[in-house]
Amino acid sequence: MTTAVVKDTKPFAPFEWVLASRYLRARRKEGFISVIAGFSFIGIMLGVATLIIVMSVMNGFRKELFDKIMGLNGHVIARPLARAFNDYDDVVKRLLTVPGVTTALPVIEGQAMISTPATATGAVIRGIREADLKALESVSKNIFFGTLDGFDTSGGIAIGSRLANSMNVTVGGEVTLIAPRGASTPFGTSPRTKRYPVAAIFEIGMSEYDSSIAFLPLMEAQKFFNLGDTATVIEVMVENPDKVQNYTVAMGEAAGQDIVMNDWRTRNATFYNTLKVERNVMFMILTLIVLVAALNIVSGMIMLVKDKGRDIAILRTMGATRGSIMRVFFMTGASIGVVGTVAGLLLGVVVCLNIEPIRQFVQWITNTPLFPADVYFLTKLPAVIDWNEVATVVIMALTLSVLATLYPSWRAARLDPVEALRYE
Repeated sequence: MTTAVVKDTKPFAPFEWVLASRYLRARRKEGFISVIAGFSFIGIMLGVATLIIVMSVMNGFRKELFDKIMGLNGHVIARPLARAFNDYDDVVKRLLTVPGVTTALPVIEGQAMISTPATATGAVIRGIREADLKALESVSKNIFFGTLDGFDTSGGIAIGSRLANSMNVTVGGEVTLIAPRGASTPFGTSPRTKRYPVAAIFEIGMSEYDSSIAFLPLMEAQKFFNLGDTATVIEVMVENPDKVQNYTVAMGEAAGQDIVMNDWRTRNATFYNTLKVERNVMFMILTLIVLVAALNIVSGMIMLVKDKGRDIAILRTMGATRGSIMRVFFMTGASIGVVGTVAGLLLGVVVCLNIEPIRQFVQWITNTPLFPADVYFLTKLPAVIDWNEVATVVIMALTLSVLATLYPSWRAARLDPVEALRYE
């Protein structure tokens, strides 16, 4: 007498895929289960897409903001301790010999009142040489009116677009600068006043700068602020701003012992750390959306297992192993998570690539300003996709989806055929 040996099927055999696909297409009486699966799919898709969009917008906001801040102010600021900075040209030459330093430019910075017959406001006046100003691409590549050619000899001033609008001046018009510290007289110090023609109007794209900064030729700023042949600081640009700490020691040795170095992270420490914390908190909060969608998969799969108890019992009596049953329900639940994650990835990337037209469309539909420049400092909504972060989001969503299917699949595999068929 021979004994029949039941051979186990290979993992993920064709019949297992067929059963999993049939369970995803619920019949009319199982419509409620299909609705739960649909909401789980939508939840994972929206969760993944939201994570990608929000993180990309925050990356873009950080990049644009710091590019504009550092593009105008320099990555490292060098200034002397308790003395006039009259050897700035020699210090510039020494700093340029440091590996990794791309630009070093002397700057005079002071505050003054800028006025026209119509209005007056405070402004930050920066004295800089023509060649150095042209090297600042954030300014030189965003000249809307006028030109920087001949800036050193023009005796003119370059102002931001918002400042020009508030002062109601154009190129060729004149503005008056008033400095609180002027000539000394027997009656005290009188303010220094001088008129300058507007040589150029620029727009950096950061409202705070466009409304408060003006540039004068370096020699003219020295005369206006009565500083003689000195500078206030030297602004240094390096190749890799994110690793600025790697340059400061060598720069300090080249500049001299009495020159203090102050990098952009130190100057913007609070702002930099705040953005970093916000990104981490937003990632954790938005991850809850994906987690809730994964829990929906659990509930939907448990209901599907209870509804398919009779089918599971019949399959077991026909020779299907517990492993086969577990894989069938595992593929059913995991398919929802995988397809939802892929759909969310595509949706998130498409939205990020078209974020500014979408913002303008929503703004037009709602007639409400979104991302106002006077609040967020930027004139458009930026989005920078970090593919490492995208990969992290996708892996996290797939992991949660897979984990969500394990318990219902295990429950299905442990179902006793006798108990399932007893009341049928």
